[in-house]
Amino acid sequence: QVQLVESGGGLVQAGGSLRLSCAASGRTFSNYAMGWFRQAPGKEREFVATINWSGGSTYYADSVNGRFTISRDNAKNTVYLQMNSLKPEDTAVYYCAAGRRTIAIPGAYDYWGQGTQVTVSS
Repeated sequence: QVQLVESGGGLVQAGGSLRLSCAASGRTFSNYAMGWFRQAPGKEREFVATINWSGGSTYYADSVNGRFTISRDNAKNTVYLQMNSLKPEDTAVYYCAAGRRTIAIPGAYDYWGQGTQVTVSS
């Protein structure tokens, strides 16, 4: 089992920045690819970014590419999502997830956090 706890969400104005963190405990963190997903009210959960076990490979959704950066610190068992130039359409609950593949499909991830709310005002 892997337990994931997100933090760092909040309310920010459009154009602002936030950094989300996801702390992992349980099984060896560095064995897992990590992903960030988000879900807005009335919408399906969508892929945001993913990073492989070493941090050497990352992949982003087109909607956030160039604005968001995913990174990880295996010594701290933590994955991060730096979000810059935020837009109102980025408003959602953000979830981190752990899985065996660096992939954009939610069903490929085995473990999920409880989510953290990000609200971007216009």
